Amino acid sequence: MGLLDGKVAIVTGAGRGIGREEALLLAGEGAKVIVNDVGGALTNTAADEHPAEDVVALIKQNGGEGAANGDDIGTWAGGKNVVTQAVDTFGSLDILVNNAGIVRDKMSFNMEESDWDEVIRVHLKGHFATAHHAAVYWRNRAKAGEAVTGRIINTSSEAGLFGSAGQVNYSAAKAGIASLTWTLARELGRYGVTVNAIAPRARTRMTEGVFGDSVPPDDGSFDRWDPKNVANLVAFLAAPESADITGQIFVVFGGNIYATSAFQPIGQVTRDAPWSPQELIDAKGELFKGIDSGVPAFGFI
Repeated sequence: MGLLDGKVAIVTGAGRGIGREEALLLAGEGAKVIVNDVGGALTNTAADEHPAEDVVALIKQNGGEGAANGDDIGTWAGGKNVVTQAVDTFGSLDILVNNAGIVRDKMSFNMEESDWDEVIRVHLKGHFATAHHAAVYWRNRAKAGEAVTGRIINTSSEAGLFGSAGQVNYSAAKAGIASLTWTLARELGRYGVTVNAIAPRARTRMTEGVFGDSVPPDDGSFDRWDPKNVANLVAFLAAPESADITGQIFVVFGGNIYATSAFQPIGQVTRDAPWSPQELIDAKGELFKGIDSGVPAFGFI
């Protein structure tokens, strides 16, 4: 018996990397999986290959059920199509894992408008397009009196939580996904849907050349960069036993998992009167008492 027997899942961007491992593990736990991947190259929209079919073939080889989807989830129609395919093919939808993304890394002063627009479209709109249509499906079921146990698992990033130089478009999109996660969790909880996000560090096409120590170990030791480490967390969040977890963001790297929540205050000054600019200058030491007022450190690890 798998943790997800009888469930139907969508994983976007599941042809490679983290999404591939998520799709394989969800299927291994008993879910029927729609494997979405547009087959595009990482840094542009040119046709590459069609890895979704390869993942589906592997799922079936391992005794699971899956179907490929090549829609562009950065479009409204693509988001609808993948949800419709899940319902039409497997009879329902229980789990949505938003993973698809691209990079167009440049410093802010070198970035072209198209670099900004495409990254925001694929990441942020791509998350909302699928989530919107899944939410419509679950809300309609709930209003019809059916029991709903929906799961949305989004993919943010430490770049979105802390900001990453050279990735202003990607960081902004991933920060938007964090806020999207909190908002969807507030809106959809009444319909039986939980919404969480992960901020993973793992070996993918996006991280090639970024993290120098991400090469797989050749001595059989624990590979902290293995995308399978991330997939295990996603399966946990998708499980029925995680129905009490929602609106959370989890930073995951190897065997380290950090549960985070919304932004928290780091200092304060309070009084029952407005502050003048000079008074705030004078109170600056109290506002940042014991805390560096510069850019926060990047990450928890």
